[in-house]
Amino acid sequence: MENQPIHLPLLDERKVSLFIKREDLIHPLISGNKYRKLKYNLIKAREDGFDTLLTFGGAYSNHIAATAYAGKVHGFKTIGIIRGEELEEKWSLNPTLKLAKEHGMQFKFVSRDVYRDKDNIHFHRELENEFGSHYLLPEGGTNVWAIKGCEEILTPNDNDFDVLCCSVGTGGTLAGISNAALPHQQVLGFPAVKGDFLQEDIRKFARKENWVLQTAYHFGGYAKVSGALVDFVNDFYKQTQILLDPIYTGKMIFGLLDMIQKKSFEPKTRILAVHTGGLQGIEGMNRVLKQKKLPLINVHD
Repeated sequence: MENQPIHLPLLDERKVSLFIKREDLIHPLISGNKYRKLKYNLIKAREDGFDTLLTFGGAYSNHIAATAYAGKVHGFKTIGIIRGEELEEKWSLNPTLKLAKEHGMQFKFVSRDVYRDKDNIHFHRELENEFGSHYLLPEGGTNVWAIKGCEEILTPNDNDFDVLCCSVGTGGTLAGISNAALPHQQVLGFPAVKGDFLQEDIRKFARKENWVLQTAYHFGGYAKVSGALVDFVNDFYKQTQILLDPIYTGKMIFGLLDMIQKKSFEPKTRILAVHTGGLQGIEGMNRVLKQKKLPLINVHD
């Protein structure tokens, strides 16, 4: 995808150049890293003779929405194991889950305790007994086939960049970018979640030690959003016409510009930030923000 140059006074002041790789433009629903992660998994599922995809996610999961749509387009039945039993009676009020259901996904709602133990082999056997044979996609879609897809995010057009940045959920996108990066390139990951487990998870798939996590910009954890972050996302959109999602890319760009402000990069550093999509979640997040009487994310010019 195209690399869009960003023009902000701060960048001129620090003599740093910033480009955003517009992976969000791949597709409205299967965009960014979700397209990359699903690409080879769908091929593998077909080769192995499966007609059903089963995966996991929360209320506003981009992965759930993308899997449902991709399944419909490519002729797979889809099953979503959804975190939070309370959603069973009100899923139709949730834009992400409603979208997934419209594209044919069958739901199973489980408690947070059950979901936390979702990798338990006994739970997987229960799912197979309930739903029959299926191709298992992990939460967030991260596995060896997803990494292979994410390694294709970088192209020869990206060879001249010094620093490569992406947001981090499960760590698969960072691992893929790390594997594909050239020796002179540093990879920065901006986690949207709290916790030290990410280092270990990323090392399962990353073959290089060229990456660093910037852990100061998670805004309290996964799906935690403040008024200041919303204001930043809206201001960035106004200045660049690039819409960021508040859960992942908004936190990454906020953190990256904060690092530039603090002179973390030498003058003439060329930075490429990967926009991993996720814009479908904005509608649901705006409903949450409205309930909390916080400013809303502006999706219009």
